[in-house]
Amino acid sequence: MSIHGFSVTTAEGTAKPLSDYHGRLVLIVNVASKCGFTPQYAGLEALHRATEDRGLDILGFPCNQFGNQEPGTDAEIQEFCSTEYGVTFPIFAKVDVNGPDADPLFTYLRAQAPGDFGPDAGPLYEHIKNSRPEALGTDEVKWNFSKFLVGRDGAVIRRYESTATPEQIRADIEADLD
Repeated sequence: MSIHGFSVTTAEGTAKPLSDYHGRLVLIVNVASKCGFTPQYAGLEALHRATEDRGLDILGFPCNQFGNQEPGTDAEIQEFCSTEYGVTFPIFAKVDVNGPDADPLFTYLRAQAPGDFGPDAGPLYEHIKNSRPEALGTDEVKWNFSKFLVGRDGAVIRRYESTATPEQIRADIEADLD
């Protein structure tokens, strides 16, 4: 199994098979417009522009499961991303990433890369420990802007927690592009 067996829903409501990304490196990110990590959109867009021609696709999936930080409609989210950050990579329909209604793609991603979330995440760890202690020690996505790097074959390579910026993970991505 790989991500290529899944389809996702575009912001316009149509199905998009992830098999369309076969042969390309993919960075899947759960995003939000009203989060302390929202400025990562700028870094993600810069990364997208610098590496798209070399085989990287960034896919954004809005999620409102963390602090009600993505309350808008799909159309409002598209407008925000375009206007505020000049985002040109695809932002798909809003999804749940955890729980019984989690999008199957994220259930798969979490199982393939459970994460390594601990005290080294600093203030985010303290926040999760105090607000969602049941999430610690699980494969759940802990917060917005978690990132999953997927290889050209559709297999999950690595998970990056919200605190890892696009600039910090760029070297890993560059290594996988070469």
